[in-house]
This record gives sequence, C-alpha cells and structure tokens, in this order.
Amino acid sequence: MVYLHFVLGLALVFGLALLGNIKSWRSVKVRYVLQLLVVELALAWFMLNSQVGLAIVGGFADGFGKLLEFAGQGTDFVFGGLLNDGQFSFFLKVLMPIVFISVLIGILQYVRLLPLIIRGIGSVLARINGMGKLESFNAVSSMIVGQSENFIAIKNILPHLNEKQMYTLAATAMSTVSMSIVGAYMQMIEPRYVVAALVLNMFSTFIVLNILNPYQPDDSVTLQKPELDAKDAEALAEGDQHHTPARENFFEMLGEYIMAGFSVAVIVGAMLIGFISLIALINYLFTALFGMNFQTVMGYLFYPLAWVLGIPAAEAMQAGSIMATKLVTNEFVAMMDLGKVSAGLSARTLGMLSVFLVSFANFSSIGIIAGAVKALNPAKGNMVSRFGLRLVYGSTLVSLLSAVIVGVML
Repeated sequence: MVYLHFVLGLALVFGLALLGNIKSWRSVKVRYVLQLLVVELALAWFMLNSQVGLAIVGGFADGFGKLLEFAGQGTDFVFGGLLNDGQFSFFLKVLMPIVFISVLIGILQYVRLLPLIIRGIGSVLARINGMGKLESFNAVSSMIVGQSENFIAIKNILPHLNEKQMYTLAATAMSTVSMSIVGAYMQMIEPRYVVAALVLNMFSTFIVLNILNPYQPDDSVTLQKPELDAKDAEALAEGDQHHTPARENFFEMLGEYIMAGFSVAVIVGAMLIGFISLIALINYLFTALFGMNFQTVMGYLFYPLAWVLGIPAAEAMQAGSIMATKLVTNEFVAMMDLGKVSAGLSARTLGMLSVFLVSFANFSSIGIIAGAVKALNPAKGNMVSRFGLRLVYGSTLVSLLSAVIVGVML
C-alpha cells in the first residue's frame, strides 16, 4: 500500500505540474526528471534509513542544538526573569536564536567561506539537474542567505533575465528555507526532518521546474561573486538600487548581522500575531455561521490530497487542515498546529507533514519575494507579482513531492 500511494503521489505531482505547463509539455526534460528522482530517492534513503546517513543527520541536528544552547545563554542574560520556571515564550525561545545564527552566517560570509560553498555545491548541481549554472547557484544561495537577500547577489543581471528564468529563481527562493531560521524549526518539529527537507526540497524544486517551467539554460549570463553583507540587505529593504557592496571591518559586520537577525525575528513575530489572530477570527465566524471552523473546512478540502500522498485515512483530515494552514498563513503557524496533534499521529504522517512544512511556499511569500526583486529592479519585481499565484502553485508541488519521497522511506 505504501508503494501504491508513492506511485499515486508521484502521478499527482507530475500531473499537476504538467497541467501548469499544458502549452509546452513536449519540452519537458524527461531525462533530467528521472535522473533527479533517482538521486533524490537515494539521498532520502541515505538520510533517513542508513546508519551513516542517520549519524550525519543526527550530528548536524545536534550541532544546531548546541548552537541553540549558546543562543539561549544570550537570551537568558537579556530577558532572564521575565518567565517563571516551566513557562515557555515562543519569541524568546524560538525566534531570538535567529539573532545568533544570523551572526554565524555573517562570519562565514565575511571570511568568504559561504561563496565557496555556494559555488561548489551549485557547480555539482548544474551537472545533473538540467538547469543552468545561475539557477543552480541561486538554489544554494537561497537556502543559505534567505529568499529576499539572495537576489542582491544577482542584481546586476536581473535586467537580462526573461520570464522563465525569473520564475525559476523566484520558485527556488520560495521552495527553500534560509539557514538562519532552521534552528527555529528544529525547536518545533523533529530536527532530522528539517535537515532532510533542506536537501530534498532542492532536488524536488529542479524536478518540478523541469516539468512546469522547462527551457534551455543560458550560461552566458553568469552569477556575480555572492558577497552579501547585512548593509546590502538593508539597502534592499530600503529600495536602494544603486547600492554598491563595500567591505566592512569585522566588528561592524557583527553589528549589522545582529540587527539583521533581530529584524527577522521581530518580523516573523509580527506576522504570527497577525495571522494567528486572523485565523482565530475566521474560525469564530465559520463556527457561528456553519457550525465548524475554517480549518476544519480546509481539512475536508485537502483530505483527498493528503490521502493520495499516503497519509492514513484516519489522519488525513487533520493532515489536510495543517497543510492548508501552511498555504494560507505560513509554516510557523502550521508547525504550531502540528505540535498540538503530533502525539496522535503515526510516525509516517508526522514525517511527511514535517517535511511538507519546511519551505516558504505560502501566499505571504509572494509579496516578500516580489518586493525584494522590485527594490532592485522594478520591472522584474512587477513580473514576479504577475506570476505570483503560479509561483505558490509550483512551490507547493515541490513540498508535496518532498513529502511523497519521505513517505515511501518511513
């Protein structure tokens, strides 16, 4: 039955991707789709079932756990005494560590290690994914520096990119998550699934885009050396299109990345306040009018999808509701909902949902990505806005594919 649902899940994802590319389905790169699928299945088995893979994933998760302990010491020093023993604060315990992780990314960026990692992994990916070097580098860069800040590294070539290229770059940014926020996820869902999703989503993105948005890559457009710093991110946020990256001294860089990390934490916190409050209001209205809340209604709508993916029928309603919540709000809200019901879910369902939630594929990301691009190039930002819904569509298929891959391994 597991393998049947695996085949059904693949057929569903591939069918929906073809539906989004109905006019040029003949140009789908079947060879690369199959090649990437085999690689992704092998990586999923290695990370989730082999002793060596489990040890590596566990080591990565433990390393992040230790970093979170260090971050907790800084948080406790500043905010200690605000909580009584045994109390939990989402902002202090989950969001504040983003500041410390941001600092570490800044240090790796300052010593020029991140550009080497980005180019190294990107070069390998470009050989197997059927995409160009720019698209491959962008996927790795998005995962490390973030879906908005990443575009600074390619700002000078944005005017030369066509719509298909812009769709691919925006979709890879929406389908991944930045390393600065991974620690927050690991405190909400099982860390090994966060690590697995980071890797699998990258390959799922290339598979889906080879079906949904195929084109001949143009390697004559090359990526700039990605030397993003926090001042560049600030310039992006302020819409300064003429900002030129400048080399900072080490302590100036630390200060910039500390503030950048704190800004991310505050922004995520503000979004959660708005979304959770809005969901509470909508649930109240739906209950008053229809006798069931909004999330239950969405659970019914997503029930068939969850079942096809291989989630047991008894759990498909809850799973569908969580999947829908992630789509219409964000992954943090959905992860909190998953935490409330996780004890009653099977290990397979929990793993599939966890991997599905680890991405930025939701409606709010349209504005984030379009705004980031528009600050650098208004014309391309408007282009991203125009295919915004299709962007969420493709990125959601990426999350579904990663969940299907994980489902067959559990």
